[in-house]
Amino acid sequence: MKNQINLLNQLQELVLTRDEHHQTGDGSHTDALSDSIDALASKLDPQPKALYDRLYKKDHIVMSPMTNGCCAVCGMRLPISQVQQVRMAKTLQTCSSCGRMLFNAEEDAPKYIGGKPARGEPRKTGISRFSAEELMVAKLSATTPESAIAELAKAMSDNKFISNPEALVAAAMDREQILSTAMGEGLAFPHVRGVEGGGLTLALGLSEKGIKWDGDGAVVNVVVFSVIPVAVSAFYLRLVANLCESFKKNENFALVKGSNDSTELWKNLVKVTRYAVK
Repeated sequence: MKNQINLLNQLQELVLTRDEHHQTGDGSHTDALSDSIDALASKLDPQPKALYDRLYKKDHIVMSPMTNGCCAVCGMRLPISQVQQVRMAKTLQTCSSCGRMLFNAEEDAPKYIGGKPARGEPRKTGISRFSAEELMVAKLSATTPESAIAELAKAMSDNKFISNPEALVAAAMDREQILSTAMGEGLAFPHVRGVEGGGLTLALGLSEKGIKWDGDGAVVNVVVFSVIPVAVSAFYLRLVANLCESFKKNENFALVKGSNDSTELWKNLVKVTRYAVK
């Protein structure tokens, strides 16, 4: 059953990649992604395939990692006996609350380790809900996508937002192999899905010279790296669409790109996203 669970997770990632492409791409890769989805789905055994098809009609998030004995999507605490069954992965287990298929998150998988807001602390708004000045890198030294992502993952780790930055980089590069996250006009949105334990986290880096991002020759100056809990995957699609809309305005892109240090970069990011990100 572990093989089937792996196939289901791969299938979900492809589906969510296609959803992202619908939101932010030009549609040129939709057919190829659909063909890959169909080919992968054909490898499923009848029972997992039937369950996948039924869940997919309701929501494209059909798989949920089990973290701390709970379904990571709906938060339902699982019976101890089911926790053991999910860990052994000999049978397909579903959440009794949301119905999603469960799988055991790897022990060394990246996790959100940021603290919760202190009691009485003002509620964060806009881009501050997902990022902070500490996650701004105004002068990336990177010359490749992998090294750029590594710098941003290190910023997350050094500032106690996310654990295991090396695993983040590996997962982000696996995602790039499916479809480049370069959006054109010097912008890229690499990301990792399935990082549980907290909310969506976003870091941003600037490359003055530009980084050749993919085989199509895209050159990227602004890298927005995100780590995404499975439960907020749909929200992430809207967030990326809103950020793209903000950066499409030449004056906004130029303001962010021209930032000289992390403080100025954070100030400018907050300014250009104040209407697009609520």
